[in-house]
Amino acid sequence: MRNATLKQLRALAAVVDTGTVTAAAKRLNVTPPAVTMQIQQLEEHLGLPLLDRAGERFQPSAAGREVIAAVLRIEHALADCGAALDAMKGLKSGHVSVGLVSTAKYFVPNALGAFARLHPGIDIALVVGNREEMIAALRGDGVDLAIMGRPPLDIEVDKSLIGPHPHLIIAPADHPLLGRRVKPAALASANFLSREPGSGTRGLMERFFQESGIEPRIVMEIGSNETIKQAVMAGLGLAFISAHTIAAEVTDGRLATLDVEGLPEIRQWFVVKRSAKRLTPPAAALVEFLARRGPEFLPTLSPVPPPR
Repeated sequence: MRNATLKQLRALAAVVDTGTVTAAAKRLNVTPPAVTMQIQQLEEHLGLPLLDRAGERFQPSAAGREVIAAVLRIEHALADCGAALDAMKGLKSGHVSVGLVSTAKYFVPNALGAFARLHPGIDIALVVGNREEMIAALRGDGVDLAIMGRPPLDIEVDKSLIGPHPHLIIAPADHPLLGRRVKPAALASANFLSREPGSGTRGLMERFFQESGIEPRIVMEIGSNETIKQAVMAGLGLAFISAHTIAAEVTDGRLATLDVEGLPEIRQWFVVKRSAKRLTPPAAALVEFLARRGPEFLPTLSPVPPPR
């Protein structure tokens, strides 16, 4: 690989990404024969085929997949270098990619907006997904940093605390259990609407009920907090959910919170980076900003039952 050129590697990546030499040539603003020549030279240098034909399209061979993984790491390193060089002029320019679990979208955009007003030359890209998707993005350097409730245990990360993250159970505004102190066992026969497996909220709900010795009756799995809230309002069931997602609906009386023993379950919000990843000055400045000023952007919910 030592003598492989960046032009050859990018030609291969473009063909794998687009599936055809013609499309790759258009993306790279060169001719199709030029793309073919670059890949042939790379294959001759490595002594292995890098592409397999599948019908009218190309896909990477086993060797090709290894090379593409290296190309991605090279492109990330070049992007980091470019941002670092820009940032040497101060925090006047640069780029930061931020991943966030979907529940964090209720406060992170406001925090990023405040940061952007302080540093208008820094571009911020957002990637939203569930916890597993954000861990994969951190591992593959798909994002510079991620905002989540539970940092991963299977990769080395640095984490900075943002603030508390309460979880509770919501119900329709006319639910018969409102105004009463409720034991978790009283909810054993209730219908629950839940986030999908792999989400942080789902995992926290399962642990809470497991510790209470009951198994919730999940009648519907929904991949969106907004849809869960609408379904609860419609009387389709109860939901274990982040308090930060429901402030507006509780305030205007469309949803209510149940006073359940052991709740709210308090977790924390963190901004997380992979330990081995060197942050550019703009990304490091954003981490410092979120750790210092992040709590002021967390939604407030009143009334919320105190922890028991």
